[in-house]
Amino acid sequence: MPELTVVVEQCLAPVPGGTGRYAREITAALAAAPRPGWRVRTVSAWHRDVGPAAIPGADGPHRLPAGHRALSRLWERGLPPRVSGSSVHATTPLAPGRRTPLVVTVHDAVPWTHPETLTPRGVTWHKVMVGRAMAGADAVVVPSAAVADDLAGLFPAAAGRLHVIGHGVTALDPPPDAVARRRHWGLPDRYVLTVATLEPRKGLDVLIRAMALPAAGEARLVVVGPTGWGGVDLAAVVKSAGLAAHRWQALGRVDDADLAAVLDGASVLAAPSRAEGFGLPALEAMAAGVPVICSDAPALVEVTAGAAVVVRRDDPAALADAIGQVLGDPVAGRELSAKGRARAAGFSWPAAARAVWDLHAGNAPARDADRAQSCPGDRRLIRRDQPPP
Repeated sequence: MPELTVVVEQCLAPVPGGTGRYAREITAALAAAPRPGWRVRTVSAWHRDVGPAAIPGADGPHRLPAGHRALSRLWERGLPPRVSGSSVHATTPLAPGRRTPLVVTVHDAVPWTHPETLTPRGVTWHKVMVGRAMAGADAVVVPSAAVADDLAGLFPAAAGRLHVIGHGVTALDPPPDAVARRRHWGLPDRYVLTVATLEPRKGLDVLIRAMALPAAGEARLVVVGPTGWGGVDLAAVVKSAGLAAHRWQALGRVDDADLAAVLDGASVLAAPSRAEGFGLPALEAMAAGVPVICSDAPALVEVTAGAAVVVRRDDPAALADAIGQVLGDPVAGRELSAKGRARAAGFSWPAAARAVWDLHAGNAPARDADRAQSCPGDRRLIRRDQPPP
């Protein structure tokens, strides 16, 4: 029986982030609807507890004989351990050497476009691993045409192996006790929400400074997300910006039920990122009917596609104006909500999985075809003029 092996190590990362969401959801969708005769198995680095990476319908995760740090360094050098299977899908650039057909998902080009927002080690590692994928993988999946454009410019010889397959949107229906959950957190009736790992490229400093400006009004800022790298000190930024202590709170990392409850009560979601490869929080907010204000990072503009208010990056005044306008105009808020729901309806994990299965199961476009996968509604496509080598 042919076997698709999926690398799900990101599910076990201390801060899984959006790539962890992707790894879990795309693997679950692949396993839920496998191609006839195929089965799905998963692998990870050696962890004492791999339970958080267990995915219904998939066999695994099977532990490789190396811990996370060792595995990252070994694969960076193209060394074993190898991964068995008829085809392998790496859900991040952490990918084994190519001995079987290999497809790698690359989530962004940030190491090249915004290296200052990553650690020096992160920049080096990602450049090596993405470069190897672009040189040797049978296909490279990217979540947006914006990322495809960046990578095609950096690796023109590999442009024909880029496939734009937008992420799905995870249903975050508010739980029956959503009001009680918000009361537990002490949330007010109106608040501006942002969902992001606390790292420099997420632009939370810009958002805090915007919230301190009179144009933003008096709503509270609620920050959801775990601490990442970079020493982002929200309290220090709040103090520096002059935002009153009662005007913000950080909830840290929350589970999906709490996230759904917090989304359900939000007046607007702000996504002020300096760089993104896709923008899952914005998409999840739109699916929940929450009006979205985002930066003009190309991937966010692409994914929201006219269903969000877009402001310049690193411009607190413009962001404050947008927040104040959306909060002060219920009609505009309802229009944004409706547009967001309609836009989000075009994304699904089953659809993404079908496109990924096409790459693995031999059903990719024929040699002379010009078909491509793209984010719904986006007209910029990466041509595929020949099959993977």
